[in-house]
Amino acid sequence: MSGTEFDGFLGGVRVLEIGAELGEYCGKVLAGLGADVVRVEPPGGEVTRGYGPFYKDVPHPDRSLYFWHYNLAKRSVTLDLDDPAGQESFARLVAAADVLIDSRPRTYLADRGLGYDRLRADNPRLIYTRISPFGDTGPWADYEGSDLVHLALGGVMMNCGYDPDPAGFYETPPVAPQMWQAYHLAGEMTAMSILAALTYRLRSGHGQALSTSVHEAVSQNTETDVPDWIFLRQTHRRLTCRHSTTTTRSPALAITKDGRYLLPYRTYVRSQNDEWDNTVALLRKYGLEGDLDEPRYATDYRDTTEARDHLAATVDKLIGQLCFDRDLWREAQALDLPWTPIRRPEENAVDPHWLQRGAFFEVHHPELDETFLYVGGKWVTEGMPWRRGPRPPLVGEHTEQVAHEWLVGRPGHERISTADRAPAQAPTSRRGKPFALAGIRVVDLSWMLASAGAGRFLSAMGAEVIKVEHLSRPDRMRFSPLGACPPGGRPERERATSALPTPQITGTTGNPNRSGSFMEINAGKLGMSLNLKHPRGRELLEELIRDADMVVEGFSPGTMARMGLGYERLRELNPDIIYVQQSGLGEFGTYGRARTFGPSAQAISGISEMSGLPEPFPPAGIGYSHLDWFGAYNMATAMLAALYRRDVTGEGCHIDASQGETGLYLTGTAVLDHAVNERRWSRYGNRSPYKRAAPHGAYRTTGDDRWIALAAFDDDQWRALAEVLDLPGWASDERFADLSGRLRHQDALDELVGSATAAWDGFELMAALQQRRVPAGVCQSAEDRVERDPQLAHLGWLVELEQAELGRWPVKEHPTHFSETPTYIGGRWNRSGPNYGQDTDYVLAEILKLDRAEIAELRAQGAL
Repeated sequence: MSGTEFDGFLGGVRVLEIGAELGEYCGKVLAGLGADVVRVEPPGGEVTRGYGPFYKDVPHPDRSLYFWHYNLAKRSVTLDLDDPAGQESFARLVAAADVLIDSRPRTYLADRGLGYDRLRADNPRLIYTRISPFGDTGPWADYEGSDLVHLALGGVMMNCGYDPDPAGFYETPPVAPQMWQAYHLAGEMTAMSILAALTYRLRSGHGQALSTSVHEAVSQNTETDVPDWIFLRQTHRRLTCRHSTTTTRSPALAITKDGRYLLPYRTYVRSQNDEWDNTVALLRKYGLEGDLDEPRYATDYRDTTEARDHLAATVDKLIGQLCFDRDLWREAQALDLPWTPIRRPEENAVDPHWLQRGAFFEVHHPELDETFLYVGGKWVTEGMPWRRGPRPPLVGEHTEQVAHEWLVGRPGHERISTADRAPAQAPTSRRGKPFALAGIRVVDLSWMLASAGAGRFLSAMGAEVIKVEHLSRPDRMRFSPLGACPPGGRPERERATSALPTPQITGTTGNPNRSGSFMEINAGKLGMSLNLKHPRGRELLEELIRDADMVVEGFSPGTMARMGLGYERLRELNPDIIYVQQSGLGEFGTYGRARTFGPSAQAISGISEMSGLPEPFPPAGIGYSHLDWFGAYNMATAMLAALYRRDVTGEGCHIDASQGETGLYLTGTAVLDHAVNERRWSRYGNRSPYKRAAPHGAYRTTGDDRWIALAAFDDDQWRALAEVLDLPGWASDERFADLSGRLRHQDALDELVGSATAAWDGFELMAALQQRRVPAGVCQSAEDRVERDPQLAHLGWLVELEQAELGRWPVKEHPTHFSETPTYIGGRWNRSGPNYGQDTDYVLAEILKLDRAEIAELRAQGAL
């Protein structure tokens, strides 16, 4: 199959990819969307072909399961870019490409006469995309990165690990989520940005340069620790398989009779779906309700720590009397409880729900005459399945084929003119340049982070995003105490020398405009109050949809259809509408209306199991709602892919996305290892069995709960590490003389390294090691990143924005930098999130053209 035979979302788009692990996930996403992605590899193949695990555990450049997962549906050409002929061949391919993904070292291409200026001159429409460890400028631009180092410096590790002892001391280090999560984050944000740049190019004819720092992308992902520090000066503590927080809470995990784990996710908000009563009903079914039927539990007593701990202990008792395969979580879901099992990644590959949704599919390898199960699609779209092959390329397999196809002409992938979609007078951003998505209107019916977070990225790119909500069913993030603004606002925070108390927020009776987290998640949006239970409110929503480009929502599966606003009705209102919905486990499939939050979706997807120390330790999980943010990224990617396709073909579509599938997509190498080698997943803590390194881990430094992540992938880095730590005898110790020896003696090596690092200040040690080109990074807290990280400050990762009630506060910017259409997280309106209903009158008057009398009557009727 050539790269022009598949349509999908990006049929006809040509992507050239050069580099190692930093860019492979990004290229994988674009290939799955239908682009012709061609890997340019050196003779003998890219270094990542040497990453394990391997087919039958035999290292071979065409048998790396890592490479298989990240390069499905791509093609491979080999070129020697140190040779003039290879350089010229590369330049010709770039001249025929739409997108170049470059993750080589900063000057690699320029040193070979292939810098951006030359490539742009040959191809002005090129979208040149850089993915680098720390950015190409700034004080850390030359630092060495790795997956572990980025997860440390980006704050992820300080949110992930195990509970402290009763005195608050951490016996175990922070633990990095396993299997390349740093590059997943950077790659998803870059893929999203490429889609926006392609859409802008359709309208303007202009290419541009994009740049993503892995460090900046990872630093923005940790959910609540940054707003808690910014607004309340609070520092988070990591906890086993649950949200990091400022205090300890009831355990989240519950162990089954056979030693597996369930996540009986507990919110216990009385106004939210009667979780307490439904939990007691489940316990009563098994005769374990005990005293929980006593009258005092029908009062506010149930909100006390004592009562919650008692309920949690009773739940744990029930789970401990049943086996894992009993699927108690399904009974809990039937009672609207967001429980899920903590699965190993390979266990999802036999789940009928995921198979029905196409989340896994078989790929044939003709050279082996075998077929293997791969992790597949990121969402469900009628008529546009995720690309299912061909199998990953052999080294240089398509060198001649690609040269022939790419250099003899182009497919007609920009088939219709879309100039009429661009606004006559496109607004200019606060960056002084045009927005990529000017003229795009999004009706945003999202809820909480996983869906609401998607719209902020389109708003930052210039789209008009209208958040529609009503206090009869408000976005719960409006009342979240996480990152709540202190009563005295910014002046109170700036005077604080210790943590401020969390303001009390009392459900929907509280002020809906005091959550800093909500405001950041919804930065740059318009806010409209609209009662969709009122007939006139429903009519107004339909009027908005008639002239919109997209409708996005995060309701429970089936809600829109029950409201009479399923996809068929949306198409009646607007034939080319794009409808994107996101839920926990998806609408289509056997799980139906299963209810999840980020941690419960993480548990069922397998990624909670993929973080932690080896057994007998339990899973540590990811200590925040990783799939809430990643779900938002995935939803934004879906929205932008659908927008590009709509602008090319004139056709809208319906996308059914889920947080669960987002998580499955991140587990693919482990799933392949089981499919190929019949090996179940086993945690490996902070070590690096697949890109071999030793030492490789997090080691204690001076201070309370301070750690540094470091790695030695080769003997030169090992010798430099030993010299910096002033222990030259280590380098000559026969146990540690080479990498193979160090891998065999990792326990002894870790003990020696940890004893030496304990005397160092972490930042001083990081600087000393980085000066010697040793990958090293402090496990940074939110305070470190916000207050002291010079590279993030240089990159402008936080932007000061006004909010109508809270005043001026920092908000996280989009981590991919555009040369021609730079994002601005304040959007067209240059502000943080909207007050409840802040722009209702504007939308009604300026967009729907209602007069003041009509608006007043709607308000009197209760439609607003």
